Amino acid sequence: MSETVRSAPGASGIPGVSAAPAPEPGRWKALVFIALAQLMVVLDATIVNIALPSAQQDLGISDGNRQWVVTAYALAFGGLLLFGGRIADLWGRKRTFVLGLVGFAAASALGGAATNGAMMFGSRALQGVFGALLAPAALSLLAVMFTDAKERAKAFGIYGAIAGGGGAVGLILGGFLTEYLNWRWTFFVNIPFAVVAAAGAYLVVREPSGGRNRSPLDIPGVVLSTLGLVSLVYGFTRAESDGWSDAVTIGMFVASAVLLTAFVTVEARVKAPLLPLRVVTERNRGGIYLSLGLAIIAMFGLFLFLTYYLQIVKGYSPVKTGFAFLPMIVGMITGSTQIGTRLMTRVAPRLLMGPGFLVAALGMLLLTQMKIDSSYAALLLPAMLLLGLGMGTAFMPAMSLATQGVEPRDAGVASAMVNTSQQVGGAIGTALLNTIAASATTAYVQDHLGSATGAQAQIVQLQAQVEGYTSAIWFAVGILVVAAAIALTLVNAGKPNMGAAAGSGVGAEDEVAVPVVVH
Repeated sequence: MSETVRSAPGASGIPGVSAAPAPEPGRWKALVFIALAQLMVVLDATIVNIALPSAQQDLGISDGNRQWVVTAYALAFGGLLLFGGRIADLWGRKRTFVLGLVGFAAASALGGAATNGAMMFGSRALQGVFGALLAPAALSLLAVMFTDAKERAKAFGIYGAIAGGGGAVGLILGGFLTEYLNWRWTFFVNIPFAVVAAAGAYLVVREPSGGRNRSPLDIPGVVLSTLGLVSLVYGFTRAESDGWSDAVTIGMFVASAVLLTAFVTVEARVKAPLLPLRVVTERNRGGIYLSLGLAIIAMFGLFLFLTYYLQIVKGYSPVKTGFAFLPMIVGMITGSTQIGTRLMTRVAPRLLMGPGFLVAALGMLLLTQMKIDSSYAALLLPAMLLLGLGMGTAFMPAMSLATQGVEPRDAGVASAMVNTSQQVGGAIGTALLNTIAASATTAYVQDHLGSATGAQAQIVQLQAQVEGYTSAIWFAVGILVVAAAIALTLVNAGKPNMGAAAGSGVGAEDEVAVPVVVH
């Protein structure tokens, strides 16, 4: 049958015709398992940080090598995301999703059973490999299954809340498992998550037909993008531990620039590119990838500083530290599922993203006032609520719009770009803000320690640490303001057209009536 809806000319790539497949009947059940898998991946990013000191001691990992527990995962995950997104488009998103879950569970079992450092590093790299398959497949499944604008807003609201708040949940869960069981359970806990999500996805996920990209795999693109992203992520990781002037650090950045430039050149010329440049050069998606990456730079640094502040300066236990992040989680869930979801179909995305990042910047601004004796209730709690509300409100439309308007065959790689901007942003944030904090701490100690000894020297050391955190947080405030400016300037899509097939990416002001064939 056919009916008339309002859409943009050529939204499907054929002038005057836009395909609008019927919604998948099991999409809401599928969302539960997709969200569960996303929660597992996001949890893993922070849960291991809490367990790292205990694991290091048990396995005899040196201080110099302990960073590889985090770095091995980051390199594999960040380097292979684009490849994972393309595999999802080629093999099918459901198949890739289930394979990613099974592999992630196996790698987690290996990590929990690790008997030495090498086994631990290998398991973390394997987790990164399967995470790079899983993450883009999950987001692209949502993109192709939820086609109604209102439903899409709700689905991405839930997904955005998990993507933003899952890291803080990981701090709570990691604290519990480390304190009351042992560090191995921070790996084993992934297994039930993965088994339930894989079984549920296998039974209820029905991927719409006709959305695969069966073009031959772009091998030069895979090699150049993987090596380029690995060099970039490792460059920032190396800068954090060895300094920005280190020869290897500089070499990694130079290699990354050369490799990624070559990658763009190849993608512009090959017949079936790994990353079609149309995905990133579209104004709205480009603005989202950039603003989202900047916001993650600010957020990752903050998680780290607040964790250290609460445990080292305030003396909180790991569990208490985790619970201290609850206001941020509540704020993110509220911002994403209530504010973002309710307003997404009524206002343009930039009017949620820009103000959202500015509200988060206001929360950051409050944290620049931290002192050794700052009150949690008076300062940290309102700051974290504002951060959560702002980020949740901004993340939700960003996640939705980043995959809206792409052709179904590009959904996987567009989703991978969202994850890539977050992963690279996280690596930059940790290295850049840590470096700023360390420099400020060193300068404060040199200026104030003098001949102080005993308790007085200890107080100066704590004040120096807080000075380092607040100095870095000032930079994070500026980064969030820039993210808001980019979102308000580049993201110019109108509010979602309630009648158009999702995925057309059409603003309300651009709509025209065209005939649509409904299959």
